[in-house]
Amino acid sequence: MPRYCFCLQVRPDRKAEYAERHRAVWPEMRHALHDTGWRNYSLFLREDGLLIGYTEADDLAAARAAMAKTEVNARWQAEMAEFFTGLDGGPPDEGFQLLEEVFHLEPSTVAEGQ
Repeated sequence: MPRYCFCLQVRPDRKAEYAERHRAVWPEMRHALHDTGWRNYSLFLREDGLLIGYTEADDLAAARAAMAKTEVNARWQAEMAEFFTGLDGGPPDEGFQLLEEVFHLEPSTVAEGQ
């Protein structure tokens, strides 16, 4: 399954509240992410507010488009937008910057001695 990594910038003064909100993601948001094809989704937050996201999806563009059609995503994005910088008025899920994967350790290559 393809892997995707992205970054956004959380306002450093809102970092604690952002993290707290993600300890209580709405159940309907969790279900929507799952149902639209987001798998193994994680967020990592650095001290200065750099947010790194990782997810797996058969097709990230299709997963993002499907999420954009859900009512719960519209509500979540509206609530989360205030935590970010550099979005130019758009929702966070449209403002993230995808990162290029340059290395991935495949367990099978280690086991085979490659």
